[in-house]
Order: sequence, then C-alpha cells, then structure tokens
Amino acid sequence: MNRCAQLSLALALAGTLAALAPAPAAAQDGQSIQRHFPQTALRGGIVFGTPPAIQLNGVNTQTAPTVRIHGLDNLIMMSGQLVGARAIVDYTTDMQGAIKEIWILSAIEQAKLWPTTPAQATAWTFDPIAQTWTKP
Repeated sequence: MNRCAQLSLALALAGTLAALAPAPAAAQDGQSIQRHFPQTALRGGIVFGTPPAIQLNGVNTQTAPTVRIHGLDNLIMMSGQLVGARAIVDYTTDMQGAIKEIWILSAIEQAKLWPTTPAQATAWTFDPIAQTWTKP
C-alpha cells in the first residue's frame, strides 16, 4: 500500500471516530452552546400538536412544510417526536405566516430579553454579535 492510500485511510478512520465521539456533557444540556438567532426571530410559548399543528402563544396555527426545529443541543428534531410538548421558543415565519424555524430555548436563553411581537422588534435595538435586544 502506498503512503497516499495509507494517509487517506487513516484520515477517514479519524473522521469516523470523531463523528461517533459523544458531545461534551456541558453541550448536551444546552447551557454552553452559543447559538445565534436571526433578528427576525420572535419569542413565544409553543405547544406541539400532531404535525403540522401547533399552538403558538395560545393561537392555533401550523408549521411550514419545511419547518426546522432546533433542540437545546441545536440539532434538528422531528416534529413528530414533540407531540404534546410545551416549550419557550424563538421562531421565524415564512411569507405566508407559517412557522418555518423554531429554536427550543434553554433557561439561560429564556432569561435574555427578546421581542415577542413585530412591533417590539421594530422599536427595540438589536446587537447581532452580543445577541441582545435593548428597549428604547
């Protein structure tokens, strides 16, 4: 076996092992992951129903067909596994008003000030680097 083939095999093996390694414990509980939310995201309370049905801030609505739901570890979750679950989330909507992206928030993320309505988002100031909102 030549050296290039040996190196390729070693790199492939190392990559596979790295992918299979468990995440650090702090990252698994969602407390140390720094996530960046878009400025267009709003905060709300959600109850997941049978997909695509959800209740957002007490109003029955639906998720978009291409919804992406981020868990505490920021990995994508399937909506079917969340039926009946309640959470505080940040979310964005598509052009038709359907919920297109959802981030389930940790306690630390929930403690940060975040707008709950488009009017608040327009009136407040957003710092995208610090991921903080400031009221006028």
